[in-house]
Amino acid sequence: MTAVDLPTTPRILIAEADPWVRDMLTELILDVRCDVDLKVCADGQQAWEWLTHHQPDLVIADWELPGTDGLSLLRGVRQQRRQPAVAFILMSSRNDTASVREAVPLMPTAYLTKPLDMEGLRQRLMGLLVKGNAVTCEVPGLAPGMSPSHFLENRREIAEGAPLSMDVKLAVKISQGKAGLDMAMLEQSLRFDPHVTSVLIAAANSAAQHRGKASQTLAQALQVLGSVQSVNLLLSLAMKRSATLTDEVLIAKAQQYWELSRRTAEYARSLARLLDLDAERCFCAGLLCSLGDLTVLRCLQDWLLAGGELDDDEINTQLKANAATFGSALRTRWRMPLELRELIASVYQFTGGVYSREALVMNVAAQMAAIGPEDGLDALANSKPARLLKIGTSELSRLRRP
Repeated sequence: MTAVDLPTTPRILIAEADPWVRDMLTELILDVRCDVDLKVCADGQQAWEWLTHHQPDLVIADWELPGTDGLSLLRGVRQQRRQPAVAFILMSSRNDTASVREAVPLMPTAYLTKPLDMEGLRQRLMGLLVKGNAVTCEVPGLAPGMSPSHFLENRREIAEGAPLSMDVKLAVKISQGKAGLDMAMLEQSLRFDPHVTSVLIAAANSAAQHRGKASQTLAQALQVLGSVQSVNLLLSLAMKRSATLTDEVLIAKAQQYWELSRRTAEYARSLARLLDLDAERCFCAGLLCSLGDLTVLRCLQDWLLAGGELDDDEINTQLKANAATFGSALRTRWRMPLELRELIASVYQFTGGVYSREALVMNVAAQMAAIGPEDGLDALANSKPARLLKIGTSELSRLRRP
């Protein structure tokens, strides 16, 4: 494979159909070199049209692109006979000798098989992109007159989800054994993090991964993705800006929502088991019930990093105004399974009509999670969802015991 030196500020093209792989590659590149001029394409035709009008310094393309495939992109770039030669990393799920032999005459800088070895790719990118001292990039400042409301309005459709509640790198490390990654241990380590759960479920249900029945729990998502892809996604989450909150006030707010999510999830699982329903799906829906609130908090962290100011009243105002719409937008954009979205929605409202027993369970679990440990349960037992489930005060009291 060829070795190529890149200029001071490289122009890079990523051509990859899977949105989650695109995101991983983007985060990895920006983590290695934050000042690159980056273009991202979802299909080969779009990538080729861009290549005919721009001079890239590095192309990272998947062979199995829709439209014009990655090998054709590589062939087209080589036929342009640019000097110096364009660095081109070709990715593929094909690991057979015939495919490698087909690619080698076109002189790719590297031929990488999927699922990707992200650490190996990082080392290659370091060699290509980092020359001399490390590059530092400042966080862009706020536009004049920007308010928190306008800032959040602009972020709603591009928000990257909730902050991480745990150290995912550590979770991966402790799940590694002599026989490889222990997926059951990894699932147990991560099961209380709403962001990890939502991202892995969304990735498992993407067009590139989805096979048959949709994944609706973390365990199902991990099984679909496999160990390598799961670890790649987890490590890319940790690279993102504001992945971990740093402001003490925002951390305290997030702790409240993480705890509320955990209690809702555990009550939902216990109720579902009692009624012989899908306990793990109910657990997952309960865990994701505060995804919108947590996403708003992560965006407010970006507001602070950009130079904005916040006080407790402003944080509460923005949470009240934006949490529901942020959560809905995120679940829709990530194409979360409809059944799971319906269970999450039932946490917040129950106005009558025909509801599944699992939806009733979610509503009761959310009410239980919201009341104090010393509060009585008679009112909850007399609520319509509890009566429809035939759950009384005695059953609710047993569920609330430590």
